[in-house]
Amino acid sequence: MDRPAPETYQPPLTWWGQTWRVLLTLAISAMVWVAAAEAQIEQMPLLFYIDLLVGLAAYVLMFFRRRWPLAIALVTNVMGAVSGTAQGPATLTSVSLATRRRWLHVIVVALVALATSTVYTETQPSANNDPAWISFLAAVFAISASMAWGMYIGSRRELIWTLRNRAEQAEAEQELRVAQSRSTERARIAREMHDVLAHRISQISMHAGALSFREDLSADEMRESVAVIRDRAHEALTDLRSVLGVLRDDETGEPMSTPQPTYADVPLLVDDARAAGMPVTLADDLACDQPMPDVVGRTLYRIVQEGITNARKHAPGARLTITVTGGPEDGVDVTLRNPLGFGTSTTPGAGLGLVGLTERAILRGGRLEHRTDHGAFELHAWIPWAA
Repeated sequence: MDRPAPETYQPPLTWWGQTWRVLLTLAISAMVWVAAAEAQIEQMPLLFYIDLLVGLAAYVLMFFRRRWPLAIALVTNVMGAVSGTAQGPATLTSVSLATRRRWLHVIVVALVALATSTVYTETQPSANNDPAWISFLAAVFAISASMAWGMYIGSRRELIWTLRNRAEQAEAEQELRVAQSRSTERARIAREMHDVLAHRISQISMHAGALSFREDLSADEMRESVAVIRDRAHEALTDLRSVLGVLRDDETGEPMSTPQPTYADVPLLVDDARAAGMPVTLADDLACDQPMPDVVGRTLYRIVQEGITNARKHAPGARLTITVTGGPEDGVDVTLRNPLGFGTSTTPGAGLGLVGLTERAILRGGRLEHRTDHGAFELHAWIPWAA
C-alpha cells in the first residue's frame, strides 16, 4: 500500500504546541548566539544588529514551515550563516522537514545546515578558541541528532495515523456488516410472515366473503361460520409465533420459539386445506427412504403453502394437484397445477409471494418457474437435496 502524504498524518498545531516550539527555538538561539553576542558588540557592532534582524526574519519564516517545508528549511539555514539567533528557527524547520521522511530533502537540508554552521563558526568573533574540527564534529552530531529525531517523530505520526485509520475502517466495515445482517434478517422474517400469514388470512377472507353473500343463513349457521373464522384467526396467531422461530438467541444461537415446518408437515397442510373445502390432490413420489434435509423440506413446505394460497385466491373451487418427485441424486421437483380462475380475486395481495419464493429457491441453490399452460396455472420448483 502507498504511503500516505505527510499532510494527512501531521497533527494540527494547538496554541500550546506552538508555544513550546517557540520557547525551544529561543533556547537554541540563546545557546548559539550568547557565545558571540559580547564579541559582536565590542568588535563588530553592525554585525550584532544584523544578527538580530536576520534572526527575527527567520522567526517569522518558521511559522510557514508546513506550507513550504523545503524552501523554509533551506532559507532559515542559509540565514544561520550570518545569524546565531536564526539557528533556533533553522533547527525547528529542519526537524519539521525531517518528519516528512523524504530522504533527498533531508540530505540536502542537512548538508546546507552543516555548511552554514561551519561558516558561522569561522566568521563570527568569539572568545571560544576550540579547534575547528571540534566545532565541525559538534555540528555534525547536532544536525544528525535533530534530523534523526524528526524522522522518528514522522514515523511515529504515520504509524499512529495508520492504526487509527485501520481501526476506523474496521469499525465502518463492522457497522456495514451489522446493517447487512439486519437487512437480511428482516427480509427473511418478512418472507416467512408472507408465506405463513397469507395462507391463513386468505382462508379468513374466503369465509368472511362467503358470509357477505349469504343472506339465508340461520343464527346457528352464522355462529358456525363465525367460529370457523375465529379458529382460522387463532391459527394465524399460532403461525405468527412460529414465524418468530427464525429469530435466534444472541448467546446460544438456538431458535427462540418453535421449530420451523419441514416436509413432514406438508400432508398436514394439505389436510387443512381440504378441511377448509378446497379440493387438493397430493402425489408424493419421492424415490428415497431417508428423511429429507430440514432446510430443503422447509423450502418445499413454503412453496406448497404459497401455491395453496394462490389457488384459493385466484381459482376458488378449482382442484389443485401437487406432485413431488426426485431424490438425493437428482434433487426434488415439486409441481402445483390448477385450472385458471374466472374473474378477479377479491382477496388483497401485494404480488410478492412468487417473488419471495423465487428468492427462497435461489438461496437454496434451486430455481422456481411459473407459467400458464392450456388453461391451467403451473408452478414448478427444483431444489437440490443437499441445499
